[in-house]
Amino acid sequence: MRVLKFGGTSVGSVDNIKQVIKIAEQAAAKENIVIVVSAFGGITDMLLKSGIAASTKNDYKEVLGEITGKHISFTNALLENDTEAVQEVETILDELKSLLEGIHLINELSPKTVDKLLAFGELLSSNIIARAMYAANLDATRKDSRDLITTNDKHTRASVNYKVTNAQLEHYFAKAKHNITVMPGFVASTATGETSTLGRGGSDFTAAIIAAALEVDEVEIYTDVSGMYTANPKIVKQARPIADISYHEAMELSHFGAKVLYPPTIVPVMSKNIPIRIKNTMRPEDPGTLIHTSEAQGGNPIKGLSNINNTALLTLEGGGMVGMPGISKRLFETLSKEAINVILITQASSEHSICLGVMEEDAGRAKLAIDEEFQNEITLNKIDPLTIEIGLSIIALVGDRMKSHQGTSGKMFSTLGQNNVNIRAIAQGASEKNISAVIAQRDVKKALNSLHERFFEEQRKQLNLFITGVGNVGARLLDQIAQQQQYLKSELKINLRVLGLSNSRKMVIKKNGIDLSSWKEALENGEDATIDTYYEKIVALNQRNSIFVDITANADVAAVYGKYLKQSIAVVACNKIACSADYEQYEKLKELSKNYNAPLLFETNVGAGLPIIDTLNNLIASGDRVRKIQAVLSGSLNFVFNNFAPGGNFHDVVQEAKAEGFTEPDPRIDLSGVDVARKILILARESGLKMNLEDIENKSFLTENNLKSDSVDHFFETLKEDAAHFEQLVSAAAAKGNRLKYVAELDNGKASVGLQDVPQGHPFYNLEGKDNIVLFFTDRYPEQPLLIKGAGAGGDVTASGLFSDIIRTSTF
Repeated sequence: MRVLKFGGTSVGSVDNIKQVIKIAEQAAAKENIVIVVSAFGGITDMLLKSGIAASTKNDYKEVLGEITGKHISFTNALLENDTEAVQEVETILDELKSLLEGIHLINELSPKTVDKLLAFGELLSSNIIARAMYAANLDATRKDSRDLITTNDKHTRASVNYKVTNAQLEHYFAKAKHNITVMPGFVASTATGETSTLGRGGSDFTAAIIAAALEVDEVEIYTDVSGMYTANPKIVKQARPIADISYHEAMELSHFGAKVLYPPTIVPVMSKNIPIRIKNTMRPEDPGTLIHTSEAQGGNPIKGLSNINNTALLTLEGGGMVGMPGISKRLFETLSKEAINVILITQASSEHSICLGVMEEDAGRAKLAIDEEFQNEITLNKIDPLTIEIGLSIIALVGDRMKSHQGTSGKMFSTLGQNNVNIRAIAQGASEKNISAVIAQRDVKKALNSLHERFFEEQRKQLNLFITGVGNVGARLLDQIAQQQQYLKSELKINLRVLGLSNSRKMVIKKNGIDLSSWKEALENGEDATIDTYYEKIVALNQRNSIFVDITANADVAAVYGKYLKQSIAVVACNKIACSADYEQYEKLKELSKNYNAPLLFETNVGAGLPIIDTLNNLIASGDRVRKIQAVLSGSLNFVFNNFAPGGNFHDVVQEAKAEGFTEPDPRIDLSGVDVARKILILARESGLKMNLEDIENKSFLTENNLKSDSVDHFFETLKEDAAHFEQLVSAAAAKGNRLKYVAELDNGKASVGLQDVPQGHPFYNLEGKDNIVLFFTDRYPEQPLLIKGAGAGGDVTASGLFSDIIRTSTF
């Protein structure tokens, strides 16, 4: 014999009930079965709502009408022209109507009455489904569970009298002749015959009670998902079904919020070693999850993640608790008297405080009762009044074999820390089957996804990008990401998503990712943007592994890096302003990056896509010491002077460089030498020097007229006016067989930038186009320098440098 239980979603529609009948027919072809059914989907909540409305003298008839309509509709759809079935359903509904009228009259809804009221859901569904099975020519009958399952009189959550119940079940089924017995779940009766219930979700429990009494081969619990999952699939998209799991693991997961199984269900079947299989009503061919005795050997020691929302943390503390026996006893007895369930307990070894996790709805009653119990100690200042923190959630990592795997808790807490999830309390039993942590409820999605990625998708990491600045470089970066997304998934195990885009006018944020084939339209149709609102929306979205990518030259954008880092959001910057600002600000950003485990990467600040900063950092990290740096660090200036020859037009060459994207939108930044000065400043700082921009000698080749220009257009006009000055510079160099190069130098702690005549044979002489070159003279490279050379400007190479930094964040 087998017991099959179908939950509210499984019997939530006429089509679903037809599927239930089909499953029952297939199972009954092999052996006798018991079918346990829940109320139709949503009915239990509607019954409770009607009862509350009636007890408070509010209108309950509208809800009663919905309940009536649903059951009559289902009956007519499943049992066409069966007037007897409709009459029987109407008779039960009349009883419900009478009960609600009585509640309305006496203005009271006691636990005993709640049980009578909520029982109607299962009584109605079992009646209709049993008749539908009989109408489908199945050998089916209905048996009221209240006749066979006996409990105490603790209404709404009664305890089963197993001795009496088992005897009644054995006696009935020993004589039962029908192939299929349909029974209402959730309901039972007291010894005096009053209706009782087994707690919300108790239909699972009903199935387990019957299975244990009859010692069946297996219990099948049908729901709307294909088994127990490694995490809630509504929160963690990558969650997957668990093939098999031990009784203890299933109990832990269900206790901590896994909705597919009512926690007490496991107790009766575990003692008889009867397996439970969780299956999907609409996909019965799926294997589902098998819950049984044996522990799986090998593989992942973690079976799943779960969470309980709407929890509160109660803290009782005070110096008078230290060494004082009986404090815990009084605390827990007080909560017991108030029927408040404690979900989590943690106590400091100093005995100075005890923290308890309870449901948020119970926190107020708990405080009143505990403060009253310890009133004397509070008055004497030996114990502080109970404190309550709300808006919390408990997350749990579950697995029988965690005890034999070192470092599990370390991985859990470091993963949460890296994603800026603050832990308020921790609990772990000596058995190490469960590690629980209390966190802010707003962080649950991020926490569960981060932990699932860490323990179940260790080879794949999701990176969530929020990009500001979608001009030339930004557009090229988005093209590269779109091109490489599949490669990153398959080869590097990185799931790269762009969740946010902004420019100076508009912004768009989509939690499931922006379609990169239509990002321009999405941004144009986005909402009005400001730097602060973009930041606020990114923080509110609260995604794991978030990366803010700055592709602007905006000082106001650079000013918010610290805010992102404090949220453990990585920063990848093309913008040089932050890292070339005042040294204290640079140092603060570096410190925030370390403290909040948030990478701050800015490779493209120097040399676009060339690995200049990375190479320098590796030299320093390996113990080398930089003695001197010589570099051509402006691809735009190199392009300009490579294309400007005697007799040429300096204005036209600069205009061409701007059009090609080799200069900043304002070419004065490049030609004034400020951009190169910022770059050598960044290299100096990364070398370990404390230096500011004003410490760098800037030998400008521009005229006073150029430097005083008040706009980009005016600047270009001054280049025409001072054409003779530039002609003289290039002609003088050419006359000596030299070439003009704009060179940055760092030597003996001093830095400078300026235009130099470079002779033939020098590494800089043949530097072509927009290329950059850096020479590192170090202790290990004293005479023959370490040389890095390549394209140092342009949309594609700068975008690729940003892309490399983005990928590097996955290694932190």
